[in-house]
Amino acid sequence: MKKALIVQGGWQGHEPQQVAEIVAGALRANGFEVEIADTLDALKDGAKLKALDLIFMAWTMGKIERDQLTPLLEAVASGVGLAGVHGGMGDSFREATDYQYMVGGQWVAHPGNDGVEYWVHIVDHEHVITRGLSDFQVKSEHYYMHIDPAIHVLATTPFDDVAMPVAWTKMWGRGRVFYCSLGHVAQVFDQAPQILEMVTRGMLWAAEGKALAQV
Repeated sequence: MKKALIVQGGWQGHEPQQVAEIVAGALRANGFEVEIADTLDALKDGAKLKALDLIFMAWTMGKIERDQLTPLLEAVASGVGLAGVHGGMGDSFREATDYQYMVGGQWVAHPGNDGVEYWVHIVDHEHVITRGLSDFQVKSEHYYMHIDPAIHVLATTPFDDVAMPVAWTKMWGRGRVFYCSLGHVAQVFDQAPQILEMVTRGMLWAAEGKALAQV
């Protein structure tokens, strides 16, 4: 059985506990054994992390200590998958540039705050994460992000004169990373079935990298 760790906490406005339960349910439905932790100290045990298939981060802002961050960086580099949504992974630790480098992007702004209506466009129709999914509309925070040119973009949203990435993949060493900027609060997952489907597929894709890394 594959194993996943969800680390939830930080700023409570993003409903980390509720989002963690949604994600945990999706993983359990796909045969995962899931542990939910509410402390960053759960990241300190490097050997335990490297035995996982997936780590899901749901921790907005805050500060991560080096003895928490280093095992996480090393576990993902060894092949453990990493996934997250919205500020729970894209605005976690503003001082930890190594973490941002691994994620592939960092939140910058959300003009209009919550309640902005916008479209999400699937741009890679062949990837296993987005294959068969159609464009959809949401009403939430509209994330503008600084992004790593190394990411592989799966979905975008119009933002002024640019196509801002909404979902992407990236490699960190031998580990697969998946990020989606949707998921401001738990209710967002009810706005369109494509959201939870894309996030679930993203988590499964990231977790599959563990077996490939061991070949």
